[in-house]
Amino acid sequence: MRRRNIWLITFTCTLTLGWPTHAQLPENDPLHRAQTPPSAAACATDASSSCAEVAAKILPLILGPSPMQENLRRLTDEIGGRVTGSPAMDRAVQWATSAFRTAGVEVHTEKYQLPLTWSEGDTRLELLGEIKLPFRTVSLGWSPATPPGGIEANVVDIAYGTPQDFTAAATQIKGAILLVHTDLGTTWADLFNEYFRPPEIIERATKAGAAAILWEGARERLLLYRHTNTSDGQLEKIPQAIVAREDALRLSRTVLAYPGKIRARFSMPNKIGPPIDQQNVVAEIPGYEKPDESVILGAHLDSWDLGTGALDNGCNAALVIEAARALKATGLRPRRTIRFILFSGEEQGLLGSWAYVKTHRAELDKIRAVIIFDSGIGRVTGYSLGGRANLAPAVHEVLKPLDSWDMNRHTTDAQTGTDHFDFLIEGLPTLVANQEEANYLPNYHAASDTLDKVDIRELKLNTTIAALTAWGLADRPSPLGKRLSRAELEPLLKETGLDQQMKSMGFWQAWENGARGRQP
Repeated sequence: MRRRNIWLITFTCTLTLGWPTHAQLPENDPLHRAQTPPSAAACATDASSSCAEVAAKILPLILGPSPMQENLRRLTDEIGGRVTGSPAMDRAVQWATSAFRTAGVEVHTEKYQLPLTWSEGDTRLELLGEIKLPFRTVSLGWSPATPPGGIEANVVDIAYGTPQDFTAAATQIKGAILLVHTDLGTTWADLFNEYFRPPEIIERATKAGAAAILWEGARERLLLYRHTNTSDGQLEKIPQAIVAREDALRLSRTVLAYPGKIRARFSMPNKIGPPIDQQNVVAEIPGYEKPDESVILGAHLDSWDLGTGALDNGCNAALVIEAARALKATGLRPRRTIRFILFSGEEQGLLGSWAYVKTHRAELDKIRAVIIFDSGIGRVTGYSLGGRANLAPAVHEVLKPLDSWDMNRHTTDAQTGTDHFDFLIEGLPTLVANQEEANYLPNYHAASDTLDKVDIRELKLNTTIAALTAWGLADRPSPLGKRLSRAELEPLLKETGLDQQMKSMGFWQAWENGARGRQP
């Protein structure tokens, strides 16, 4: 690997850093040794020099020995997968509050109500008749249970579930178990399609009277994973499961070889419980000048349960706590409050962040920016600015101390996919970390999402970026950007294509009827 020397230079409040091209910390890097950060009596009044001062202090705190790796081990190896509404999620909230307190950061929890609790039963799929095949199958998240004893029905290969596919199989669909094909997922675009395609297919299947849907897995090597297609925490409309890709392809070949003759028993006794209170974890470092104004640094704490939620999103929950620890340890205070939030309910439709926005709607005018990390440990290349190109110069300014890390390549796309969304449609400036794919996609929501996939050195680099971003936006003399009105948001949604994403993901009706987003 190409390597460069790393220099930490403080001169007239300017920090210059050199870093390896792939953002890896060599094992013998000098920043692994204890260093004494430069002292400062007070924060500078200029944003770039303030950030240089803070960067010089947090670098050795984050890149040197720290509790982050052990914190993450406890979350993933000991608590494990953390489905919202589960006992494991309760333990994760306790983990987070304890970690913030140990770091000396003020912390509390805030409740909201989850519409229901969900857990998987003993999911089984077996063929009836002479042909017997093994199937590795898991329930889709928030899928309803099958009736007692399961569903016995013909299996119909519905190809990709297009309108044409449904028309071609129209006489076979009622009461059938549908097998829907997927493309192999290898890119971010493939992942987005895993969410954008299903709602229309589910709608067609329910209208045509199908009994259940089996989704061909989008990963190879029999890897199982779990998603959900709901956007409000309610149950799916029809029982659904994911079949390991190779097993699904074998089933497809069998169905096509014996048209109309392959029947199966599909049993999925999922457990559905009543509404339950859940919690977001909220910590903060108060501002010295404008404590009622805030910048939020957040990530989601919940995960799916086949793996231990290390890449999605335990590593970034640990990042938020570590950023708070390092900033607190500098002894400096920002101009505005920095609020660190670990949301629950993200996987069920961004429920925790939506609840936070609803609870704090009267305070939204004082939230100056929301920063979210939710893509594993891939190298940060910049931020997605939610359609607001005018935010880029200020973000570049606060990250100037890290210019040589080549991570000031910001984009102006807008997306629905994580906990910034409800803040964005309330008109607030949002920053979502754009990250290289690294090993995120092959392990996304999968049984393989475990602690051994986390590159701690990359995570430390990302933590440094997150901490400096939060500090810089909280301490700069003027706010990052104004809160947009609904009239200003509407063209932004169209220009970025966010309106189409919202329609695909089931958010549009709530936006139109005013249940979600900026009020007129």
